[in-house]
Amino acid sequence: MSKPIRIALWVLFALTSVAVVRVATGAHDLDSPRSLQAALVATCPILLAALGGLWSERAGVVNLGLEGQMLLGTWGAAFFTYHVDPYVGLLGGIAFGVLGGLVHALATVTFGVDHIVSGVALNIIALGLTTFLAEAFFTDLSSDRGTGGPRQLTGIDKPADLTVPGISELAGDLAGKHWFLVSDLASIVATLTTNLSVVTILALALVVVTAVVLWRTTFGLRLRSCGENPQAAESLGINVIRHKYAAVLISGGLAGLGGAYLALVSSPGFTTNQTGGRGYIGLAAMIFGNWRPTGVLMGSGMFGYTDSLRHRQADAIHALLLLVALWLLVVVVVRVVRLVRAGELKAGLLRGPAILLVAAVLFGVWFATTEDVPREFTAMTPYLATLLVLAFAAQRLRMPAADGQIYRKGSAG
Repeated sequence: MSKPIRIALWVLFALTSVAVVRVATGAHDLDSPRSLQAALVATCPILLAALGGLWSERAGVVNLGLEGQMLLGTWGAAFFTYHVDPYVGLLGGIAFGVLGGLVHALATVTFGVDHIVSGVALNIIALGLTTFLAEAFFTDLSSDRGTGGPRQLTGIDKPADLTVPGISELAGDLAGKHWFLVSDLASIVATLTTNLSVVTILALALVVVTAVVLWRTTFGLRLRSCGENPQAAESLGINVIRHKYAAVLISGGLAGLGGAYLALVSSPGFTTNQTGGRGYIGLAAMIFGNWRPTGVLMGSGMFGYTDSLRHRQADAIHALLLLVALWLLVVVVVRVVRLVRAGELKAGLLRGPAILLVAAVLFGVWFATTEDVPREFTAMTPYLATLLVLAFAAQRLRMPAADGQIYRKGSAG
């Protein structure tokens, strides 16, 4: 079975399972247009950070500084939006992210600093710097463009939203009828055609651009070779240093755009430490996606959906327990079937499916024995999901072979 068919079947299963649980429990807010819009808005900053990490690590540079580059992007976007307009603000966010990428590239590529050390240092510096800049430039600002303070800037303009007339209204009406599968599909259409920010469209388009450039161009092939075997790439005449710099600068720009998204789209306005760990979650989404654009999109969507749970009604969050139990059971069945077909049904290899089966049972029992989920639990869900996904998906992951390694020019011998 080809990969596109497998992906299509998994998407169909996910949509059908959501429809079944929604109808069975009456939790129609599980995938209502309002819920999906909140999930999409929560997904995009994580997606942009994850794409930034993908570019950098495909060239062999671990970019743990995504969080700091996003922070720089939030301040840059707010500053230029206040003084000019939101579109220049987007460019300002990207530029400040690129600046953060340049610092990381200088440290890791030129001076050979450990990638993790450089990334952590960049995150700490960015938090302090944006706090200082906010106090220096936003204190006592007050005009029709926005109102500032030592830790925030509110009331700034945001980029335009787009709505497709006719399709938006029809999809919204169908979603409100709560029909099996039809309304679920209509909710997706309504989400993508109603009040959709141009920056959201840009973020989704960048997934396609990343896939095409990295896997369908000579530049992308050379860049990925730098992350797999830089010495071999150098022996073929590829300027490894230049490609690593390009990758880390693009990575910083994408993370900066993610920060700009937070400041201009998610909740227009700047606050210090606005990212709230989304740079780290983006890094986890990249790892979950196995360093590939489609996987990154799926991982970011999952983390974005869990991050938006706080906006759901209580019955939808409760119904989600049943949905998770169902998905875990299906994953267990798929893994066992694969082991049987491969003739590798051994006790050691069944440990992973057994753990997932226990988790599925626990989620099922939780759903059956309770009527709601504490709101405090929903706040920690994105971080819990990050830990669980990285723990259970580790066996199938393959990072670039030279990722995180210090490269010296001329080491090809």
